Amino acid sequence: MSTLTQMDVSSSLPEDLEKAKGVVAALSPFQQKAQEVRANRVNWQSYFQGKMIERPDFEFITRFESLTPEQKVHELMDPTVRLQSARTFINLMGQISKDQTVQYVLTLLDDMLQEDKSRVEIFIEYARKHAESVWNPFTNMLNRPDPFIVNQASRIIAKIACWSRDGMTGADLQYYLNWVKEQLRAPNNEYLQTVCRCLQMMLRIDNYRKEFINVEGVSAVLSALGSKQNFQIQYQLIFCLWCLSFNASLAERMSKSDVVRDLSDILRDTVKEKVIRIILATFRNLLEKPTEPETSRDFAISMVQHKVLRQLELLENKKFDDIELTEDIQALTEKLQTSVQDLSSFDEYWSEVRSGRLEWSPVHKMDRFWRENAMKFNENNYQVLKALIKLLEASKDPLILCVASHDLGEYVRHYPRGKSVIEQLNGKQCVMRLLAHEDPNVRYHALLCVQKLMVQNWEYLGKQLEDPNKPIETKS
Repeated sequence: MSTLTQMDVSSSLPEDLEKAKGVVAALSPFQQKAQEVRANRVNWQSYFQGKMIERPDFEFITRFESLTPEQKVHELMDPTVRLQSARTFINLMGQISKDQTVQYVLTLLDDMLQEDKSRVEIFIEYARKHAESVWNPFTNMLNRPDPFIVNQASRIIAKIACWSRDGMTGADLQYYLNWVKEQLRAPNNEYLQTVCRCLQMMLRIDNYRKEFINVEGVSAVLSALGSKQNFQIQYQLIFCLWCLSFNASLAERMSKSDVVRDLSDILRDTVKEKVIRIILATFRNLLEKPTEPETSRDFAISMVQHKVLRQLELLENKKFDDIELTEDIQALTEKLQTSVQDLSSFDEYWSEVRSGRLEWSPVHKMDRFWRENAMKFNENNYQVLKALIKLLEASKDPLILCVASHDLGEYVRHYPRGKSVIEQLNGKQCVMRLLAHEDPNVRYHALLCVQKLMVQNWEYLGKQLEDPNKPIETKS
């Protein structure tokens, strides 16, 4: 694996996220706990007298914890001390079970790495010398019940993975990123901000981005964003999506997610400039980075569908000191306005269906749209019809059920073989079930759709409607 210091992200992206301007506005719950842990020094003499730790480890740790940062620099230049430092930390992690002491050991180690990122090589060298995994002592900590220990170990893993020359690969990388993904999904995670910070570090590395996509990480980030987070966590999570969007192939894979929908919702509601900035930067990447024009077009359609142009219009009326933010607003506005001119009504319709957010936009009730586009519903193995039927099966939203039922009926009305197609796709059965729905509007539109499915001859129906006293020909 090549050296991991070669990043393909913006050069303005800080390597040390904890020192980055605006990233952390106040001490996180984790940082507050870490301060408490540092203040509770361990009685190492009792551990030594109780033969719970060996003399070399006792002598190193009691000396090391009293050194100033400057003294540590001098001490850790000695190869013997470097080796002993790794041995002691790993021994203490493996030999001591008391949570409070393990918290202290991990915090001391994390601080040591934070002072000088090249110190991660101490543990790489030790593992190589003893033919051991550098990761196992730390990944084992991820299974501890104490959440502070778990997250402190995660921070150390992320730092070694990002700051070492060799980096993290294979099963170890997959295991760690899966752990991060599960932490993003964990309800009421008090250290979610710390998890996000670790992920921000990891996703600076392109190989790690690819693996995170492979473990379905994007859906976990979007899931966390949907849990009404504070603006700081929103920023960190979107920062992760921004990092992913720098890779063209990954941006293309993100087109299959709800990233535009979810970020558009946040953009509409947020008042925080840094959140606005990172969303717009992500949107620009999604439009500019993909190598396939079709992918960029799909993103543009989705942004138009989710009213991003309207939000940009509102933002243009505000005064921002950030020149890059102003440029992003202008660039996105130009790109989306160009896209709107190129879009057909069917493109917009298909984008709305794919978003899963059907509403009574004008296109649904335009006879001209259905006359001109009914045949297009058969393209790509009936993908539009299948998407509508899936919404009928899965959605709980009465509005979506109404619109989807109406659209299936209009397809049948304007395509001669529509009835048999809908029946083959199991659409008729889905609509029939809605006849018993609790919402009267859903029942009404389902009934209209069923009537259209049963009519034999639409030309004949048009004549009959002129004389309501004549019966309509139907098929049971």
